[in-house]
Amino acid sequence: MNKNSKRREALLYHAKPTPGKIQVVPTKKYATQRDLSLAYSPGVAEPCLEIAKNVDNVYKYTAKGNLVAVISNGTAVLGLGDIGAEASKPVMEGKALLFKIFAGIDVFDIEIGTKDVDAFIETVKNIAPTFGGINLEDIKAPESFEIERRLVEELNIPVMHDDQHGTAIISSAALLNALELANKKAEDIKMVVSGAGSAALACADLYVLLGVKPENIYMFNSKGLLTKDNPALSKMQLKYARDVKSISLEEALVGADLFLGLSSGNLLTPKMLLGMADNPIVFAMANPDPEIAYELAMDTRKDIIMATGRSDHPNQVNNVLGFPYIFRGALDVRATKINEAMKMAAVRALAALAKESVPEQVNIAYGETKLVFGREYIIPKPFDPRLITTVAPAVAKAAMDSGVALNPIQDWEEYKEELLERLGSDNKMVRLLTNRAKTDPKRIVFAEADHLDVLKAAQIVLEEGIGFPILLGNKELILELKEELGFETEVPIYDPKTKEEDQRRLRYAELYWKTRQRRGISLLDAQKWMRERNYFAAMMVNEGEADALVTGFSRSYPSVVKPIMQLIGKAPGISLIATTNMMMTNRGPMFLSDTAINPNPSSDDLAKIALMTAKTVRMFGMEPVIGMVSFSNFGSSSDTSASKVREAVAYLHNYYPDLIVDGEIQADFALNPEMLQAKFPFSKLAGKKVNTLIFPNLESANITYKLLKELYKVDSIGPIMMGMGKPVHIFQLGASVEEMVNMAAVAVVDAQEKIKRVKNLEIKF
Repeated sequence: MNKNSKRREALLYHAKPTPGKIQVVPTKKYATQRDLSLAYSPGVAEPCLEIAKNVDNVYKYTAKGNLVAVISNGTAVLGLGDIGAEASKPVMEGKALLFKIFAGIDVFDIEIGTKDVDAFIETVKNIAPTFGGINLEDIKAPESFEIERRLVEELNIPVMHDDQHGTAIISSAALLNALELANKKAEDIKMVVSGAGSAALACADLYVLLGVKPENIYMFNSKGLLTKDNPALSKMQLKYARDVKSISLEEALVGADLFLGLSSGNLLTPKMLLGMADNPIVFAMANPDPEIAYELAMDTRKDIIMATGRSDHPNQVNNVLGFPYIFRGALDVRATKINEAMKMAAVRALAALAKESVPEQVNIAYGETKLVFGREYIIPKPFDPRLITTVAPAVAKAAMDSGVALNPIQDWEEYKEELLERLGSDNKMVRLLTNRAKTDPKRIVFAEADHLDVLKAAQIVLEEGIGFPILLGNKELILELKEELGFETEVPIYDPKTKEEDQRRLRYAELYWKTRQRRGISLLDAQKWMRERNYFAAMMVNEGEADALVTGFSRSYPSVVKPIMQLIGKAPGISLIATTNMMMTNRGPMFLSDTAINPNPSSDDLAKIALMTAKTVRMFGMEPVIGMVSFSNFGSSSDTSASKVREAVAYLHNYYPDLIVDGEIQADFALNPEMLQAKFPFSKLAGKKVNTLIFPNLESANITYKLLKELYKVDSIGPIMMGMGKPVHIFQLGASVEEMVNMAAVAVVDAQEKIKRVKNLEIKF
C-alpha cells in the first residue's frame, strides 16, 4: 500500500462509521419509567447518601472500581513528539481499547492542555475521585518523572506511567529468563544501555532491583556515554552517569553481557556484537527498526539471546503483556498505589509463565508445533489467555502483602473464575485466527475480484500477510479498482472468458469432463462451464495452482455451492458436507451448526455434523463442549424432531464417550450452567461452559446466527465449510470486507491443516 493510501485508510478507520474508538454503554436496565427513576431521580439519592456516610461506598454503588483514566498532555506522543493534547487523543483512545479488550477495564481518556507540571498535577488530583486508577501516557521526560512521583505520593489510587514502567516490567521478565539460559547472575553482568529516556531509566531501575549493580551499567544517550561532568543530565540520569572519561558504544560493549536498546535503529553493528561476552543478551527494542536487525544478529552470533519490540520476531517485548493485568490486579484489591513489590510480582509472574506448558490455542495462533521455554521463547506471547489469571492475581497478592490493598481477595479460585469471565467480550479469536494464517500464508483465489469490496478484502489479506491473492474477473475493471484503492502491489489477475486464458480453460475443461463424462456432462458443456469464474477457480485449486478459494459475495449461496460440490467434492472418508458459524459473543466464541447446507438432517447426519464441528473447534485451539439443541429437554417430547437429536446423542455417547456432548436440550439450559446444574445434574454438560450448538435443522441454525448478528451486532465468521476435499469457503451474499478477510484467514488455516494431514499420512505410510 502506498503512503497516501495507508494514510487514507488510517483516517477512515478513526472517522467512520462513528468518530473515535470508544463509547459509553449502559450497564443497567433503562426500558421503563421505573428503571429511569432508579437510575436517576429520585432513586439515585439513596446511593448518594450511602456514599456520603462512608466514602468507600463509592466502590459499591458506582463504576469507580473498574474505571481508569488514561491521561496525557501530548508532549511525547509515540515518535511524533510534542504534538499537543488534542492530537494525542487518538493514541489515548487506542490505549483505552487495549485496557478493555485485554482486561475488561473501562477507560476515560483525558487530554490536559498544559505543559506546566504543577497545573497538570493539580488537574489530575481534582478529577481523581472519579477513577479507580490513573495511567499516565506520552508525557515527556524529565517532567514525567516528577508528575508520576508526586501523584503516587499525593493520591490514594494506583498511578503508573506505562511508558516508563511497562517496558521495564516486560523486559525484566525476559531478563530473568535470559540470565537463566545464559547461566549468568544479575549481579555479575556488565550492561550497556543505548538510550537514556524515561523507558531506559525505568528499565535500569528495575534491573537494579533484580540484582544488576549500578556500577556495571554504561548508559548512552545521543551525545555519548553519560558522565558525571555533564551539566545537561537530569537527576534521574545522573544516577547512571560514570565518573570516567567518555568511551564509545563499541568500546563499552567489549565483554558486555547485556545490551539494552531503547534508542534508534541500526546502531549496533555486527562488530560490536562480536565483541560482547559469551551468550550475549540483546534487547534491541527500537521500533520499527531494532538497534540491530534480528536476522543480522542471528547470523552474526549463534549463542545470542535476543528480544525486540516487533511481533514478527521471537521474544516481543510488548507492553500489553503488563499494563492491563497490572491495573486489573490493583483495581480488584483497591490498591492505593502500584509499588515496586507489585511491579516485581508482575515481572516474576511473567517470567514463570514462560516456563509453563503452552496451551494448544497459543501454539496454533503462532503456527508453532510446541512453544517451549528457551532462547526463542523467554516471555509469554500477547495472545496467551493465561496472562490475566497469572499476572493480575500476582499483582493483587503483592498489593495485599505490601499493605496497600484496601479490599483483600478472600477466595482466589473464585477470583480467577471472575477474571476468565472478563475474557469473553472481545474478538481475541479473530486475532488468533489471522495470526495463525500469517505464520504460513497460502495462495487464495478471490473469484469475484472485480467487485470493489472483494478487491479491498484481497488487498488487506496481502498487506496483512494473511495470504497471496489471485484475482479473477474482468481484468480491465480490476486494474481500475486497484488504482482507486491504491492497491499497487502486482498480483496475478485472470479473466476466464478472455482469449489469453484459452489454453488453461481448455485444459481445465478436459480434466473436468473426464470426471463427469458418465454423469451427463459433455466436453462442450465442460468448456462452457469453465468460462464461469467459480468453475475456473475450483479447477485452479484442484490442480494445485492455488491453495484455497473464497467466493460468494455477489451470488446466492445455493448457486455457488453447486459448482463447488461438483468440482471439489468431499474429503476422503466423508459422506456429508456441513457448515458452522463462529459467533463472537460476549461469553466467548460460539460455534453454531449447520447454518447453510443440510435442510433437515437425520439423526445420523446430526452425529456427523457434531463430529465435524468438534474437529473445526479444535482447529481453533478450543476443546468442544457441545449442546445438541431442541425444543425439548432429555426426552420431554416424543416428536420426531426431538427424537432424532436424542438418537444422535445416544450414538455419540456410545461411540465417542470422550466427546463432551449432550442433549436433546433447550438452548437456555445449554447456555445457563446454574439452570442446567439445578434441573439436570446428570448431564455431561453440567459444570461445563457450552461453546458449540448443533441445531436440529437448517432453518433454526440459520435464523439463530443471523438474529445474533443483526440484533446484537455479534461478529460472525462463516459459514465455514466442513468436510470439503479442498480449502473452499463461501461468503454470505453481500458480506462485509471484514467478514471476507476473516473467511480468507479461515481458508488459509484450513489449507494449513489439510497439508498437515497429508504429511502425517505420508509419514504413516
